[in-house]
Amino acid sequence: MTLRPSLKTLGMPRIGWRMLLLCCFVVACGGGVESGGTGGNASASYVSGPITGFGSVIVNQVRFDDSAASVSDAEGTPRSRDDLKLGMTINLRGSPISTDSSGSQNGSATSIVYGSAILGPVTAIDAANAQLTVLGQVVDVVATTVFDDSLAGGVAALSVGDVIEVYALFDASTQRYRATRIELKSGSTVFQLRGVVANLNPATRSFTIGGETISYLALAGGDVPAGLANGSIVRVDLQAALAGGLRAALRIRNGVVLPENRDEVRIEGLVNTFRSVTDFSVDGVNVDASRASFPDGTAGLGVGSRVALRGTVDNGVLSASLVRIRSQAQVDSDGFDLRGLISSIDRTAMHFVLRGVNVDYSGTAIEYKDGTAADLGVLVSVEVRGRLAGNGNGLIATRITFKR
Repeated sequence: MTLRPSLKTLGMPRIGWRMLLLCCFVVACGGGVESGGTGGNASASYVSGPITGFGSVIVNQVRFDDSAASVSDAEGTPRSRDDLKLGMTINLRGSPISTDSSGSQNGSATSIVYGSAILGPVTAIDAANAQLTVLGQVVDVVATTVFDDSLAGGVAALSVGDVIEVYALFDASTQRYRATRIELKSGSTVFQLRGVVANLNPATRSFTIGGETISYLALAGGDVPAGLANGSIVRVDLQAALAGGLRAALRIRNGVVLPENRDEVRIEGLVNTFRSVTDFSVDGVNVDASRASFPDGTAGLGVGSRVALRGTVDNGVLSASLVRIRSQAQVDSDGFDLRGLISSIDRTAMHFVLRGVNVDYSGTAIEYKDGTAADLGVLVSVEVRGRLAGNGNGLIATRITFKR
């Protein structure tokens, strides 16, 4: 991640930047994506979670047309639609969501913000248990963890000392991160970490996040979030070099800004606090589920549960109308979807590239609709449903539909 100029360098007064940051919006998803505002738009949608498909962007099982959307990263830097990748955790604002005759849910995105949970060095690799330690945090690699093409081979392509960026959902029940995407980020001069504050020591101005001890001794009071306490979710920019066994904070921000007041809000994430089946929080967002339906029951609901929520937000509280509990097996089964024009094809290896993703169509159990494997070719329009390859690079097709 590129080091940004300071606010002073840019010549904007501090109060101006604070107002600008309040106009950006942060979602309660694993990456802690920056956003904000409380006014809201009563006739719009607010959706967060990992990206599970393209051809429009798919998140939380809704397909959003992103052709007119503004895209930015968590630092507020404008980005391109081409920067969006499978597995990134995003925060999306858009039109009301509609359901078409086939049962598919659709909308139009107006803005998309993406952000990761960890940017830092790998200090340990446990290949047998598919776990990494990055910047003092334990990261679980699961069947739906997407690896960037620069890491062909997945976990096996990583070495201790590599600097990587991890998009993830934080599991408060295990105090570990569940990776949704991993990218190589060699040359990064500033590290980043989003997590839960523990062992706060106001006297030494230090705290821990997981196994990382962070000093904020050099920060002015205004550069530290008001009310910083154990249990606070924060996003911290860190010096790359250790000093006396500590990492110095360059900036600390509140890691959760509550969703705007909106008629339609959907959040997919992990429960981080649990008071009852009708009163809990998902990555820092308070949920009132007293009037919600629970199609999957409530037996599996608790800290660390992955849930997909629908509802409305008023004054920072999500009033849920629907709470679905999603096991990792269900997430694995859902797979990924891609739609677009094939950009290249290797008929010998039986691979083609769609939306920048390598698709393996060598399987004998692929379901074809409105065509056959012989109809595949460059610039042919298709929709592919598939699962990740075992190394996390590319998809293994399970269904290919031709679009005329």
